[in-house]
Amino acid sequence: MKILILTQYYPPEIGAPQNRLHELAVRLKAKGSEIEVLTALPNYPKMEIHEKYKKGKNRVEYIDDIKVLRSWIYVSKSKSIISRLLNYFSFVWSSYWRGRKLGNYDYILVESPPLFLGYSAMALSRKLNAKLIFNVSDLWPESAEKLGIVTNKRLLRLAYKLEKKCYLSASIITGQTQGIVDDIKARFSQKTVFWLPNGVDLSFYNPAKVSRSDFRQNKGFKTDDLIFFYGGILGHAQGLELILETANALKKYEDLHFVIQGSGPEKEKLIDLKKRYALKNMHFFEPIGKDKMPEVLSAIDIAMVPLKKLDLFKGAIPSKIFEALAMEKPLLLGVEGEAKHHFVDKAQAGLFYIPEDIENLKEQIIYFRNNREEVKIMGKRGRKYVSDFFNRNKIAEDLYNQLQNM
Repeated sequence: MKILILTQYYPPEIGAPQNRLHELAVRLKAKGSEIEVLTALPNYPKMEIHEKYKKGKNRVEYIDDIKVLRSWIYVSKSKSIISRLLNYFSFVWSSYWRGRKLGNYDYILVESPPLFLGYSAMALSRKLNAKLIFNVSDLWPESAEKLGIVTNKRLLRLAYKLEKKCYLSASIITGQTQGIVDDIKARFSQKTVFWLPNGVDLSFYNPAKVSRSDFRQNKGFKTDDLIFFYGGILGHAQGLELILETANALKKYEDLHFVIQGSGPEKEKLIDLKKRYALKNMHFFEPIGKDKMPEVLSAIDIAMVPLKKLDLFKGAIPSKIFEALAMEKPLLLGVEGEAKHHFVDKAQAGLFYIPEDIENLKEQIIYFRNNREEVKIMGKRGRKYVSDFFNRNKIAEDLYNQLQNM
């Protein structure tokens, strides 16, 4: 079985979709599939081509024995809608131009968002005689509209038309959460929709393999400090200003510390808020490579997973959940719906707070502070739960079997 994975984002970039797709590729190859990846020159998150890939270098490379083909993409640090569209459509064009001569495949798996990559995927599916797998990790443009990121009515109408065309053109639609699957099934009942969840590499994220972590010592934390950690995109959807407001409200507790590690469009605003409140219990660190994450996670106490209070997010399961739980760290979860059902109600691997409710969040933080043994117990429950239900090996095996039976 020969599969082409088409995605704008891929390692060495750091991020959830990059890591998820590469891990899937490695496991499908291990099952006997021939896997190739068609992706852009790496530029995320700083929106500049990585130095190693400038001047036409490394347009074909192998990462963990996966053949990766790269094509040109327009990048700009401008946040205007024009620059963002140029970024998306430049790769739509270049990926088709690069991919049209690759030969035949059994399947093309395309990652959405960006939804616009569906144009290239549909054209390549016809050109290369391949069945299309449309993998949906976010219901776009619905999410962009509800978050107010895209307000142009004409653009939204075109995007909804494209979404429909992509779904109808696909042989299989895969959704990252059950909420996404249910939404698509309700609108396109005639299509085959398959749950392809995110998961975790339990061998890599294994607390038993981290013999020592210098994170606390290097960052100036005390042994008895309780560290609440957020690692990931600093974006609009996360509503991270709530963490700073909470840190300000709880700054009388000298043993409580809040860490935000990552980058994104809201970072400068959040740092300005820290300065305004003069917070000594709030810490910002730069993003790090995947290879360092087990060491960091082993050193923190509780993983914070916030999202804004929108119906749209009731089906969301942020990827950072799996890694934290695999490292036996409980969650402080501000996500309603599917994530709460799995990891708080069923797994009992953390506490839930009402999204954007600072009083409820403060209550749960104080509960953790006063019940530190419970922190450890919840963490162990979490690793068992993701081991049982979100093991990446099992997820890849299920997809492989589904494709074999098509």
